[in-house]
Amino acid sequence: MLKKEGKNPSLNKKEFKIPNTFVILFIILLIVCALTYIVPAGSFERVENDAGRVVVVADSYTQAESSPVSPLSIPMKIFTTLWGSGATQIMFFIFIIGGAFEIIMRTGMISAYCSKIGNVSEKKSKFVIPIFVIIFAVCGFTMGMSVEVLVFVPIGIAVAEALGYDRITGTAMIAMGSVIGFTAGIYNPFNVGVAQSLADLPMFSGAGFRWVVLIVFAIITSVYIIRYAEKVRKNPEKDILYGLNLEEANAAEIVEINGKHKFILITVVGGFALLIYGVSKLGWYIDEMAVLFMVMGFLSGFLYGYGPSKVCDIFLEGVSNIAYGALVVGVASAITTVMTDGMIIDTIINALANSVANLPHAVQSSGMFVMQTLINFLINSGSGQATATMPVLLPVGDLIGLSRQVTILAFQFGDGLSNAIFPTSSTMLGFLAASKIPYSKWLRYVMPLMLIIWAACIVLLIVAQVIGY
Repeated sequence: MLKKEGKNPSLNKKEFKIPNTFVILFIILLIVCALTYIVPAGSFERVENDAGRVVVVADSYTQAESSPVSPLSIPMKIFTTLWGSGATQIMFFIFIIGGAFEIIMRTGMISAYCSKIGNVSEKKSKFVIPIFVIIFAVCGFTMGMSVEVLVFVPIGIAVAEALGYDRITGTAMIAMGSVIGFTAGIYNPFNVGVAQSLADLPMFSGAGFRWVVLIVFAIITSVYIIRYAEKVRKNPEKDILYGLNLEEANAAEIVEINGKHKFILITVVGGFALLIYGVSKLGWYIDEMAVLFMVMGFLSGFLYGYGPSKVCDIFLEGVSNIAYGALVVGVASAITTVMTDGMIIDTIINALANSVANLPHAVQSSGMFVMQTLINFLINSGSGQATATMPVLLPVGDLIGLSRQVTILAFQFGDGLSNAIFPTSSTMLGFLAASKIPYSKWLRYVMPLMLIIWAACIVLLIVAQVIGY
């Protein structure tokens, strides 16, 4: 007698699939629109201080007439954001970076040199990861570089793959390096500098404790990345991106170093040296950097022997390949537009500030850190968040007995670290656009690291309170 064939449960079970990034962003936009109907509208008074910055006046919050944003207006909010905000500048910057690096990568120079580095350093490859983390942490805590370092991501990926690691490792050792450096903010003018000026503290005072913060962050980050990278090298199936069809983001085919590559290397190294000097000494930002990378890319193509038409064709291919990530940056910026138009950002900030004042003293600094993290979802500019929240939170800190240095430290932690995970962060979206890593996969990789660092932040804040920092 034949057995009746049963159904295989594993064949019928549908695996949950995280929606497309644009679907996630649209859902967030719908939620934010709904909040504009629920959350009372309100605003703080703002004045221009002696330094020429527009800051919030403490205790000036007042409710305003409701200004709900209809979900039907979401397409228009997206369009107006893309058309007339700073997001457009970042998007075009990403387009130019994508085109310029496509030319450089197509010459094979990066692949050739990274292959050589991989062969030379194979037995000491673990040291490459903390070196990259530290280099970009320095860029973060000195020049405040965050979204700007996305231009280095293709190099990090090429180095990682040459050492037998994966794309996530190459992205993380650059992205997380800059994130922890920016957050530690030892001499960062954009978060610590602005916040201390608003707090009437000597510029970059208290740097000693921030050095301790950086060391703790760097050790945790390096160990985490190394453990994952070594696991992937021993078993490629452990790669979080394993099985995904992402061939278009792979490094160029490995080639031997030739004379043309040496001239291209000089061009690229010289360009990066000029970038660092321009950002740190001349006040360069996206406009100047975009021009620099366009020139660097086209010049590299000509040095390799490509004609003008070929260089343009390759540049446009690079722009096409990175268009998805650039558009994500633009659409995510519409979230802030909706909150601003709905007049609920200041209401949320005011409510969070009041909630911190009601916490037990021992955890007030941690509560402030959590609050700043939530606010960073709405305002992910370091200087922007400082000018919006410090005039409100510094008096709160004074009232509940927190030193101004601790209040600023809580702001640093909340402002910087979550830029690695929030879909409203142009920094994170820029890294993912450059590396072509799906947001859901990046979140799966980085969340355990974030939880460890957040726990370290709470310990550091408690220590700072205890020692009277």
